[in-house]
Amino acid sequence: MSSIKDYKVGMTVYGKITGIKPYGAFVKFDDGVTGLIHISEISNGFVRNIDNFVQVNEYVMVKVIDIDREHKQLRLSFKALSQNTRRYTKRVRFLGMPESIKGFGSIRDKMPSWIKGEYDNKGH
Repeated sequence: MSSIKDYKVGMTVYGKITGIKPYGAFVKFDDGVTGLIHISEISNGFVRNIDNFVQVNEYVMVKVIDIDREHKQLRLSFKALSQNTRRYTKRVRFLGMPESIKGFGSIRDKMPSWIKGEYDNKGH
């Protein structure tokens, strides 16, 4: 690759972390093109400190999620490479609550005595 024109959204690319700020990590590619992995694209989980995920001079594999041709920068993502992203999350059908031996029956049974102010020796 020789310029920003050669990059396409969805590509997986390999670059070097050149800087880390509280809002993201900067990546530079061999052809001189640069990009940013915003903190929201580091992980599906909460990211308190980007240094826990990447280090300066480390080479990383990232996915191109947007291209700013005017400023000649790429928007990059780690989490877009992961199978744990929202669009890959398995849908689970709710089948209802399991049958319970106690359920609310114990409350229903005790309610009349509570209303009358009758309590056992445990305060119940």
